[in-house]
Order: sequence, then C-alpha cells, then structure tokens
Amino acid sequence: MEKSAQPAPPPVPLNVPVADSHTHIDMQDATVARTVAAAAAVGVTTLVQVGCDLERSRWSARVAAEHDAVWAAVALHPNEAPRLERDGGRKALDAALEEIAELAARPEVLAVGESGLDHFRTGEEGREAQRYSFRRHIETAKRLGKALVIHDRDAHEDVLRVLREEGAPERTVFHCFSGDAEMARVCAANGWFMSFAGNVTFKNARPLREALDAAPPELLLVETDAPFLTPAPYRGRPNAPYMIPYTLRAMAEVKGLDEDALAEHVAANTARAFGY
Repeated sequence: MEKSAQPAPPPVPLNVPVADSHTHIDMQDATVARTVAAAAAVGVTTLVQVGCDLERSRWSARVAAEHDAVWAAVALHPNEAPRLERDGGRKALDAALEEIAELAARPEVLAVGESGLDHFRTGEEGREAQRYSFRRHIETAKRLGKALVIHDRDAHEDVLRVLREEGAPERTVFHCFSGDAEMARVCAANGWFMSFAGNVTFKNARPLREALDAAPPELLLVETDAPFLTPAPYRGRPNAPYMIPYTLRAMAEVKGLDEDALAEHVAANTARAFGY
C-alpha cells in the first residue's frame, strides 16, 4: 500500500462533541460500526449518512434505523437525474423520485439531499433534468418538513434562482459550500446553513476561507463528504468522519474563534438544521 493511501492518524479529540453533517459511509472501507466508533472516540458523535441514488438511499435509511448515532439523507444526486432520464425517460426519473419521497418520509431520514445542480459534470443536454429533479426534491422537503441538502457545483446562480422560484424549505443546507463571500452573505440573509468540508484547508482555497469568514457562526456546519476532500495535511489519503476535528480547528482559526466555542455553535446548528 502506498503511504498516501494509508489512513491519517486520529486527531486530538474535541472537548465539545459535534456532528459530521455529510458523509458517505457506503463509499468508505470500514464497517458502519467501526466508522461510528472511530468518530465517537474523537468527539464526532453524530453522522448524517447521505444517499446519492436509489440503492444508496435505501441503504442509508436502513443503516440510520439500525444505528443511534446515524441519521440519513436521501436523494438523487444531480448527476443521477439526467442518467436516469437518458436511460429510461422521464417516467423512470419520476418513479425514482417517488421512491425517494417515500424513503424521506421515514423517521430516521431527516433530510432530502443531496440534490441541486452540477454544471461541472453535466453538460447543457442534462441540465433540464437536473432542474426538474431539484424542484421535485425541494417540493418533497417542504411537504414532509425535512431539511434540504444542496449540492451546488459551478452552478451558484442557477441554484439560487431555483430556490427563489420554488421557495426554499425552512431548513436549507448548502453542503460542501463552494461559493464566495458574497454568496455566503446571500445565504446568511436567507438563514441558510453553510457546511464546510476539508477543502477549506487547501492552500488554493483562499476564496472559500473568505466565504467562511463572511458566514455567521450561527449558520455554520462542518462535514467530511468522506471519502472525499480529506483535509490538509493529509490530502490524498482516504477521508472519514473521525477527521472532522482537523477541519473544525482550521475553521476556528479562520473565524478567530476558540475551538470549543465554534464546536458549540456547530453542534447546536447541526441539530437545528436537521431537527434532531
């Protein structure tokens, strides 16, 4: 095994327990039990497991029902919607969206997501399906009173436009926030939560740190998006929920806040955002 593929060492535990607001345990190597235990050992006591297609959303709901420390979010990822429509037409996409809505109604499922728009991996030919799917997810979240978790990649203006047109759910989370300081101010004005991941620690992420600096502590969440976006100095190694303290400490430095103070904000914000 190459050194870069080895897991990073566990961080010093947090004094104030927090949640990983967005992780993909199904894409990680460890079992759910091991993932939960490793996270809890460093003060990450709650995990939001996110499904990105029907199969992974079913799995997420099942795992959340089986583990007290895990909650679920279910959705069709923005890049999944055009694939379904291309392979099976609008009928196939509608059928999948209906099952997502059924899963979202379960008590262990606290959020509809990650849904949104992705202009990075999907070209113009698939964007109408993405927008249609996003609107359906927004409607489901509002109808069920669940949080909405947004995937926004290279699509800031379109995402904001759809939210304005549809009306955002009461609790809306921008996962892996990727906007600039001005977008952070827009989100803050609307009361939308902003979840920051390990990429805020990257050397070339100055605009992201400026956005973090502009975001009020009362709307901040922290996530891994594991196994992706491992924070510095362990970029290139697999990410997992136990890595949260590295990112939270980097965020505290940017915000000029005491680590425990930021952790208290993040813990309360995540519970408020997801309703647990």
